[in-house]
Amino acid sequence: MNGYFNLGDWFVILVYLGGIVGLGMWFGKDQRNTRDYFLGSRNIPWWGIGVSIVAAETSALTIIGVPAIAYGSNIMFIQMIVGYVIARIILAVVMVPHYMAGEIYSPYQLLEQHLGRGPRRLAGAFFLFLETMAAGVRVYVACIPIRLMLGEQVCSLGGVVDPILGAILIFVGLSLIYTYIGGVKAVIWTDAVQFGLFLAGGLFALFYIPTLVEGGWSAAMAQAGEAGKLTWLNTAFTFSAPFNIWMGVIGGTVMVLSTHGAEQLIVQRVLACRDVADGRKALVLSAVLIFPLFLIFLLVGVMLWVFYQSHPFQIPLPEARPGIKSNDFIFPIFMMTEVPHVLKGFLIVAILSAAMSSISSAITSLASVSTMDFIRQMVKGRDEEYFLRFSKYSTVFWAAVLVGVAWVSREVQFVLNAAFSLRGLTSGALLGGLILALFWRRVGPRAAMVGMTASLVVMNLIYWPPNIPGVRDAWLKLFGAEVFWPWFTLIGTCVTLGVAGAVRALWPENKAGPQNG
Repeated sequence: MNGYFNLGDWFVILVYLGGIVGLGMWFGKDQRNTRDYFLGSRNIPWWGIGVSIVAAETSALTIIGVPAIAYGSNIMFIQMIVGYVIARIILAVVMVPHYMAGEIYSPYQLLEQHLGRGPRRLAGAFFLFLETMAAGVRVYVACIPIRLMLGEQVCSLGGVVDPILGAILIFVGLSLIYTYIGGVKAVIWTDAVQFGLFLAGGLFALFYIPTLVEGGWSAAMAQAGEAGKLTWLNTAFTFSAPFNIWMGVIGGTVMVLSTHGAEQLIVQRVLACRDVADGRKALVLSAVLIFPLFLIFLLVGVMLWVFYQSHPFQIPLPEARPGIKSNDFIFPIFMMTEVPHVLKGFLIVAILSAAMSSISSAITSLASVSTMDFIRQMVKGRDEEYFLRFSKYSTVFWAAVLVGVAWVSREVQFVLNAAFSLRGLTSGALLGGLILALFWRRVGPRAAMVGMTASLVVMNLIYWPPNIPGVRDAWLKLFGAEVFWPWFTLIGTCVTLGVAGAVRALWPENKAGPQNG
């Protein structure tokens, strides 16, 4: 067992784990068809969905990684959140009416309605691939500090398995239980509870850490300000690091237009809203919540930096691992060594809740796309009972795939960087495809598919060379720096639209495909 915990801490952790699984099972107990399972019967309140949107995009890695960013540099990451807010407002105004025009299960149905079945399946395949890889790697990396926090004995399941595998099995397994039984309704309501937990954990840390510093909050802020830790604005335009306001306003906005408008992980929640008004309110609520949430955890990182200027680490910082820097261990180490018992348990629960929220969200979105965008289109003459049963089997299948990807990730270290940027490698293709379907449908299915494929190819050519040791020096000599991930979606979207337009002009189709649903 972890020597830094006492019975009170373990009681809090076990009550949370049992309670969240029980809550999810209770909320999702009445599932009669795929509409109930993947859309929550479209009777979930908008505020629950709005909170769930924020919880779904906030992983355990975010909760520990965002403070690490501020600890190691400053709070300039907050500029990215400006774009996160702007994109949600655009989506609320422009996209929600399209989502609510009829009953759809994924944004990829819109591609079939306006372009044909080929673009829909290509977009669905892109999502299944990227989300499986990205979510699996997120699970693995999140389990590295979770293993540190819970201890070898617990994570190894009493010495039966490798501790990392044990941690993966624990959290995927617990998330699977209520996702399998309750579908998206269980996921949304447990997300809402989990959001409250990690928000409370962040607020507690933000106000608790200064009490451990001589002079309190004012002295801590003054010290941080003198060291440049509170610097938040960079107006220099660059395509490379560090963060700047243009990355946030332009790159961040386009990126979230894709993640929240063209990727099932988030769109599935909006599709569960009752009507257009509720969909818009859910997105606006998530816009209101996302900025203060990230600001809180950035300031937690600043406070941690101030604290450790005058206090030694009671646990030495572990070495950096693929996908996780040494600084990412600082917040978990602080929780384990500096926080009083029981309160320590609640802070650990904040990390665990973020981990389970991101896992359950990934599982249900993967099951939804595979069932509704592929299997239901190929298997005819089956009733709702069959597809509901298949949906649940699909949920189990994708949970197993996430375990496998997470476990394999520990060996394939070079692929980890790509997996973390994978969303950026395909998000431009997905957003570009959706834009073509809704606003330039005359381009036709062939041009759309060529444009989306070209986007994936180009983004891989942009990403891989500066990350391959033998090629990196030549790349940097030629281009000066590598392109930073906030720009990936914008570049990919432009490639999709540009290539699709060129293909339409040079190789026109006689028929552009379906023009409406």
